[in-house]
Amino acid sequence: MKKILALLVFASIVAYLLFWPVPIEPVAWDAPEAPALEGDYAVNDKLASVSRIGEGEGIGPEDVAVDGQGKLYVGYEDGRIVRFDANGKNPDLIANTGGRPLGLDFDPLGNLIVADGYKGLLSIAESGAVTTLSLEAEGIPFAFTDDVDVDSKGIAYFTDASSKFGPAMKARDDVLEHGGHGRFLKYDPATGSTEVLLDGLQFANGVALSENEDFVLVTETGNYSIVRYWLKGDKAGTHDIFFENLPGIPDGISANGDGTFWVALFSPRNAMLDNMSDKPLLRKVAFRLPQFLQPQPAHHGFVLGLNEQGEVTHNLQDAGKGAFAPITSIEQFGNTLYLGSLTAPTFAAFTLPENDQGKPQ
Repeated sequence: MKKILALLVFASIVAYLLFWPVPIEPVAWDAPEAPALEGDYAVNDKLASVSRIGEGEGIGPEDVAVDGQGKLYVGYEDGRIVRFDANGKNPDLIANTGGRPLGLDFDPLGNLIVADGYKGLLSIAESGAVTTLSLEAEGIPFAFTDDVDVDSKGIAYFTDASSKFGPAMKARDDVLEHGGHGRFLKYDPATGSTEVLLDGLQFANGVALSENEDFVLVTETGNYSIVRYWLKGDKAGTHDIFFENLPGIPDGISANGDGTFWVALFSPRNAMLDNMSDKPLLRKVAFRLPQFLQPQPAHHGFVLGLNEQGEVTHNLQDAGKGAFAPITSIEQFGNTLYLGSLTAPTFAAFTLPENDQGKPQ
């Protein structure tokens, strides 16, 4: 009798793992072999010196925006937009979007433009008034408005990370499916129109304009790559791969206005996840497992600096137990990098060395 019960339990578990309905329909792909963490990617502890800001104020300051006075703005998972002074003190509630504020940037008029995972593309005036700018494009509503960068004319370039899986479903679902639900978009305040520039992206994430605004970069989290979309010149309206096969899972990206792009890597690559890339059924099985048995990101702070030619100029890491991680965004102001995190109860600041000459650090 015990053997029969054991067999029934075993059969039930197998049936669950193979047949229980799940919201993903994984697509087979061939993940490239992850680069070794050596050379330009060698593990180091440079980010161990970060200072934490806003401890106890809220959870998940995913992005950091800095105004002309050096004041710091972050959005928390409960919808609040909070401003800190230039020293990272004196938090002040600016607004509450009622959603999940993710990417932040200022337009030329001083409005804070917000990519809100639930509420779409928003504008927050200095008074705190919240205005909805865009909710859909080409008849498809945004499900996961993720990041935004605004050019000198006020045009907002932003991403809908996944039109299928919203923040409530988490990025994991879209990455495991690899179905190409991400879009890269442009909002023009002069016309109030939203245009799809690229679709079919694998979790379209961070956005950053080049120094001369002749191209814009978009991180594809699910492909471990960075796409370049040309805005000016003979290649305007076309796109190519700016950087492929990153050593980590890319999240936010920003430009410092002086030829450097900062790339936040959520964690180093996960060998289990990569090995399942061409095995859709196995990815479905993994999805049905308890979360602690699914592929997990390492607790590892990881930031790369790239120049406009796609060369690695900086390698900043911390793999220690107390590392500030995961890092989901970087914003440079002066000689300071401000680091955001989707899940941490704080954001952080890292001071670049005074002798920084743009070489791998």
